[in-house]
Amino acid sequence: MTHATDHPLVQGGRSAALATACVRGGVAAGLGLGVLAVLVVAAWISSPFPDGGPGGALHVAAGLWLLAHGVELVRTDTLSGVPAPLGVAPLLLTVLPVWFVHRAARDTLDTTRDRDRPRPSPSGAVASVAGGYLLVAAVVVVYSESGPLPAELITAGLRLPAVAVGAAGAGAWTALGRPLPGVRQAVALRAAGLGLLTLFCGGAAAAAVSLVWHAGRAQASFLGLAGEWSGRAALALLVLALLPNAAVWGAAYGLGPGFAVGTAALATPLGLTGDPAVPPFPLLAALPAEGRGVWFHWAVAAAPAAAAVVLGHRVGRAARAWTVRDAVLTVLGAAALYGTAVAVLATAAGGPLGSGRLSAFGPVWWRAGAAAVVWALCAGTPTALGVRAWVRRTPRAERGAARASSPVPVPAPDAPETGRQPSGAWSPLRTRNRAEARSRAGTWFRARSGRRGPDPEPGREPDRDTGRWTGTDSGSRPAAPGLRAVSGLRSFLGFGSLPRARTGAAPGAGPRVPGAGPGPEDEAYDDLYGDPFDGPGYEPYDYLPAAWEPSREPGPGPKATPEPAPDRAADPRPEPDATPTPTSKPKPDTAPAPKPTPDITPGPGPTA
Repeated sequence: MTHATDHPLVQGGRSAALATACVRGGVAAGLGLGVLAVLVVAAWISSPFPDGGPGGALHVAAGLWLLAHGVELVRTDTLSGVPAPLGVAPLLLTVLPVWFVHRAARDTLDTTRDRDRPRPSPSGAVASVAGGYLLVAAVVVVYSESGPLPAELITAGLRLPAVAVGAAGAGAWTALGRPLPGVRQAVALRAAGLGLLTLFCGGAAAAAVSLVWHAGRAQASFLGLAGEWSGRAALALLVLALLPNAAVWGAAYGLGPGFAVGTAALATPLGLTGDPAVPPFPLLAALPAEGRGVWFHWAVAAAPAAAAVVLGHRVGRAARAWTVRDAVLTVLGAAALYGTAVAVLATAAGGPLGSGRLSAFGPVWWRAGAAAVVWALCAGTPTALGVRAWVRRTPRAERGAARASSPVPVPAPDAPETGRQPSGAWSPLRTRNRAEARSRAGTWFRARSGRRGPDPEPGREPDRDTGRWTGTDSGSRPAAPGLRAVSGLRSFLGFGSLPRARTGAAPGAGPRVPGAGPGPEDEAYDDLYGDPFDGPGYEPYDYLPAAWEPSREPGPGPKATPEPAPDRAADPRPEPDATPTPTSKPKPDTAPAPKPTPDITPGPGPTA
């Protein structure tokens, strides 16, 4: 049984998509080869004294195309008759085939223009494009064997597939939107790219300054190699193609390891050591003179330093919300990518120019890569951490604006003179008067622990500045008789404490009714953190019958007289075994009730 689907890959066929990708790879190789062939044939036509026919020109074009991929060539027509290798690839020519392969792989996976076209898988597209490209490259290698510049087979077997697969993979990655595993990987890649660009800009500037400084020698070399205008045009194109190589050499020079000028000489900022073997060429005329380096040679080290700072700055700006460990690991990853790119470019920019002493020219790849990693870690890590700390700070202007825009805690409006503030209107503790806060805290702890201090005299209230009980209020109600004894007995029996006598009364509050719970003018204790029972002056045991109150049993008979309560020191209140059920609070009468005078008869127990 078959399952019908509308997937374009199934409709067009997987094999057709892969075949199309393979053809695209072959076309990319043909385009690069054709561009070089046109340039070489044009130079051959314009030359007044050509050395061979059109077949020789095509062999030279094939050799240059292979050299652009990093394949070493072998010169057979030397003066000594000994074949000499040629491996310095003009990097500007390398851009041409790499771009064509990259674009072929990208267009294979990009179906935005033609959605009905079949699209292979990314791995299939890379393999097909690279395979088609390598088929044409194999034909070119075989063709070059019969010319004056045959390809060295080992380097052809290693570097041709590496360039084709790498460029095709980059194209497929671009078509998929350049996905990365995470944010830190993306930041590391961008930081490495910025650092690499800064380094090679500095190297190009150093090479340009040196070339201008030695302009006389460069001009003499240029005129000595080409006498007619066609030869000079061809030589100028070759110098232009080798300018990126000069930038890489300048970057390696600034990094510290420098570059080799033959097998017996090394050029570094500290000086040119050994016996250099320098063939006549305009760009090689910009080499520093023999001897120890001076301050303007050392100034080239500013290029790798600036590159490391740019790398660290990019990581530091992105690491604002990261930990220090994540920032350091990102710098480490960026430094690894940065060093790898420098090593690859150093390998491509150098190579042999002949045999014997000319077999080593350009930077040593592993030295240049290691130096780039060291620069990035030593200068990039502190820069990243410093930038991260800087972007995490709050500027003074923003701090002032935030402080001005933040709501200022305003104390709640004052309640009546002796009344308590309404529930939910407590202002923050830091906005209160410290003396008042200490006074309230002391009252609360004394009420909780049962160790009540000496009661204030009637008509006295705490001062807001000193926290002491000062002042006299003629309108305050006097303390009830036996308040100390009753308070001590209630504390001893665990029924809470009587509220302190407060001065004044809340507006609208009626007269005090004996036996009623605490009113709005009373405050059993001042809770600094709000009332857990959501009521002013509420205590859970204030509604229970006191020990001296008569029991209200049904039936006739005279009411029992409450026994006197001894006045003793208050002990800590024990925790009740069970939560008693509070009785209903009687409503206060509107008319003042006469104060009863109970007949208190001393009973057994400790005396006051």
